[in-house]
Formats: sequence, structure tokens, C-alpha cells
Amino acid sequence: MNEIPSVKFKSSYQHIEGVEIISLDTIKEKTGGSYHNSEKPHQLQFYNIIFYTGGQSDQLVDFKWYPVKRNTVVYLAKDQVTSFKFTPGLQGYCILFTQKYFEQCFGHLSKELIYRIFNNYLFPPVIGIPQGSDFIDYFNLLCKEFFSEAKFEKATVLSSLFAVLLVKLEELKQKTELHIPESSKLLLISKFTMLVKDNYVVNRNAQFYAKKLLITYKHLNVLCKDILNKTAKQFIDDFIILEAKRKLVNSEIKSTELAYSLGFEEPTNFTKYFKKRTGVTPNSFKNQHK
Repeated sequence: MNEIPSVKFKSSYQHIEGVEIISLDTIKEKTGGSYHNSEKPHQLQFYNIIFYTGGQSDQLVDFKWYPVKRNTVVYLAKDQVTSFKFTPGLQGYCILFTQKYFEQCFGHLSKELIYRIFNNYLFPPVIGIPQGSDFIDYFNLLCKEFFSEAKFEKATVLSSLFAVLLVKLEELKQKTELHIPESSKLLLISKFTMLVKDNYVVNRNAQFYAKKLLITYKHLNVLCKDILNKTAKQFIDDFIILEAKRKLVNSEIKSTELAYSLGFEEPTNFTKYFKKRTGVTPNSFKNQHK
């Protein structure tokens, strides 16, 4: 079994540590040899914002293909699984940055904004940019400054433009059906998803999380249906299945070991749980991604 590569941040950019802008053409050229194959699934150990500027294709994000075309943004959080599909005429750029850079440069932005942009459980990872949007102007300016020879306060200039770019992305979301106007609801959902992340191994019961949040099970369910378009139990199940998929394809772990690591007392129970929600057994899923 060939594991899905876990790709770490590695940059040839000398001026600023932890960030790089790279064209899709360059990624395509680097595919193969000592580099991983970007057209095959790989798990990120950094953040990636991709802006498609030409052509049409598909992007894999956590085992689901999304159509992309000119003026499409795909944002990927650390630990997500992705792959490109390089088609003729496909153009664009990737902004790659590490967790450390993220924390240092965007600490002044509101936690709500950061949560909205990089929450892969709450929002789809793809957004279309309207023609004429000033997001495109700021993106072009960011690239111009990044590739320029100017060095005076370069880190400050780039981080400032980058922060503006993130704000513009959220501004565009507010004009779509993806927007969640009530911050109180977003705060509760944020706490819920974090609780699931921290406790899913020991508890898969939605009532457990409602009690932790000091709300009723009914309130939690209404909240999840309103914002996530699924019940609290469905979110918990989807979260566990995604974690299982990532671990299955990115390690040599056996499905029996994985069952115990995910909190299942019997491997057969995990197999039934996984197959019921995916249509295939854990081993079959793993073999499909060799």
C-alpha cells in the first residue's frame, strides 16, 4: 500500500519565512521526480489558498471533487487531503503558508472571521469571485509585491495585503447563502465542532455535547440543521468518517487498530459503521486510494 503523502511546507523563497506564492504551472512542472505527484491525493501540513485565473478543471478536497474555473478560490486548511487535475489552459496561483505564519500575521483579525474562512466543516472550500471584484485587484497587488525586488518592510506589506485579502473573501461570503448573520449561532457551532474534535473518541452521542454546551438536545439539533444543514448526530458521524478516511489513506494502520483509536470497542462495529455511511468497508476504501 502506497500511503498518501503528507506534504510539508518547503519553500525556496528567501525573504520571508513561512509563506510562498507559487503558480500552478510551477507546481505542474515540479510534479514527479523528487517531488510528490500533485495530481494524486496528498495531505497538507500547511494552509493553501488557490486562485484560479484561467481554464477549467476540478479540485479534490477531502475526497470530494469540486469544479473550478477562472476566478474561483479554493481554500484548504492544514490536514486536508487534496489533489489537482491539470487541464490544458489551467492557470492560477497558490498562496502557501504555515501555522506559525498564520498565527503571527493574522492574530489581529477577529477569531470569528478566521473561523469562518478556514472552517472546512462549516463552509464549502470553494467560492466564485465575481468579475470586477476588488478581491482580484488586491490579489494581483499581493502577487506584484511578493515577486518584486523591493525589500523595505516587505514582510509588513505582504502580511497587510494578505489580511485584506482574507477580509475581502469573507465580505464576498456575506453576499451569498453561505453567510451566517448571527454571531451567537456561529459561536455555539464553533464550540460544538471543537468539542467534537476533542471528544469524538470517547463519545459519539449528541446529547453529551448539548450538555457540554449547556443547551438542550433539541436546541443543538435546530442549530445544526439551520447552519450545517444536518442534525448534530449526522455532523458527528461525518466528522468521524472523515477522520477515519484521512487515517486510512495516510498511514499503514490496520482497520482493526483504527477502530480502537476512534473509540470503537469492537472492530466489527467500526466496519459496519463505516460501510453504512460510505457504502464500502474501510479496507476497500483504503485499497481504492492506493
